[in-house]
Amino acid sequence: MSDTPRQPLAHKVIDRAIKAPIEETRELLHKDGELKPGKGTVSSVIALSLGFLSLLGVLAFHFPQYLTTPDLRHQYSVDVLRQLLLAALLISGGMSLANIILGRARQLSMVAFLLVIAATALGGSRVPVGNFPDHTPYIGLDWFILDLLGSTLIFVVIEKLFPLYKGQTLFRKEWQTDLKHFAVNHFIVGLALLVVNFLLHHLFGWLVSSDFQQYVKHIPFVPQLLLCILVADLAQYGTHRAYHEVPFLWRFHAVHHSVKTMDWLAGSRQHMLELIATRVCVLAPLYILGFSEGVMNAYIIVVGFQAVFNHANVHLPWGPLKYLVVTPDFHHWHHASDDEAIDKNYAAHYAFLDYLFGTAVKSTKKFPEHYGVVGDYMPDGFVRQQLFPFRGSTKPSDPAA
Repeated sequence: MSDTPRQPLAHKVIDRAIKAPIEETRELLHKDGELKPGKGTVSSVIALSLGFLSLLGVLAFHFPQYLTTPDLRHQYSVDVLRQLLLAALLISGGMSLANIILGRARQLSMVAFLLVIAATALGGSRVPVGNFPDHTPYIGLDWFILDLLGSTLIFVVIEKLFPLYKGQTLFRKEWQTDLKHFAVNHFIVGLALLVVNFLLHHLFGWLVSSDFQQYVKHIPFVPQLLLCILVADLAQYGTHRAYHEVPFLWRFHAVHHSVKTMDWLAGSRQHMLELIATRVCVLAPLYILGFSEGVMNAYIIVVGFQAVFNHANVHLPWGPLKYLVVTPDFHHWHHASDDEAIDKNYAAHYAFLDYLFGTAVKSTKKFPEHYGVVGDYMPDGFVRQQLFPFRGSTKPSDPAA
């Protein structure tokens, strides 16, 4: 007989109770494909997502000076946010507890329920918020929570109602990679804004007179917003075209083009350095020209919506509007690897810019046949894609390798 003492049965039970839910959750996060209804998986995923976001929300209440965005925190109704947090905790807790009792997706539901308990133990929706300094470094956790929740609720519904590819699943291949891009890129938007402000105040502040800026500010709201979008899109067009035509810059932009399935999450795949550089190139002219704060806020909403919507798995009858503004149909062609789509459709807002500059796609086909980079050389995984511009190869991948 072995001299090694046997592990007590109670320890085995506890070890199993802890490891099993974690392993099942980890397995879910590495899967793709359709979630089959009737087994509790769909409700457990909803509960798990809401439980995780609720826990993050509680942490944001505890440390608002470091985890929330200054421009947003001044617009919040704390009471409304508390109600939303409470509703999320109740929905997540109710769904997960019901699944545990009914024996459906029990392990996943246990993880979700534990997240709800942790969030509640940390104060839940009743965390007090006192006075705190307003000029501290921050990572914008609040913007990530609100945008992920809002984007999921809005764009998943739109994709299900008006799909371009009807058989496409919500959890398509490589969704995990793009969710990581979504999270990290949200957190560095604040860094991009800091870079813009630094450049404006120290390098470019002399370019435009204050009299001209005052003139721009006094243009009526709607024409000023349309002008703001035009200036931004001209900067975006030039920057975007440079990414395609300068080989060194393409190595960074290829990360964005490597996505092979278009949906609301696909646009999040972007190299961090490209994100910062593009934000600087686009936002700097807007600040320098002096567009009003209200117009800038409206522009941010417009660009945020279009950046997600134009990558979505959506098809609608646009009519003549498709020649004026960028739609999902228009931008899907930009991501296509079909021969006629290469280096075309650069605009982000106004499609007529590509028709004006001769870079609009001309094709007899209604929709693209293939997406991604030609040769499919981009590795999967967030870290590998961030490292790709410095050590990757743009040669077609060898399937036998």
